[in-house]
Amino acid sequence: MAKDLAMHEKLEVHEVLLFKTSCLTKTTAMLELVEDKKLKEIMKEDIEKSTKAVKDLRSILEEA
Repeated sequence: MAKDLAMHEKLEVHEVLLFKTSCLTKTTAMLELVEDKKLKEIMKEDIEKSTKAVKDLRSILEEA
């Protein structure tokens, strides 16, 4: 599938990867400042999902 991506699609995947990486970095940094347990759990879940998304996006770009 990834081998069939056009150049503009590869660039869009790269843009999403940069955005998700930035969000992941910010969430990870902010986690230490959060005191609310519920919010902290939400952020931890987001970190797990974002980490998987970053790995998936990287693998797509590696295949392209």
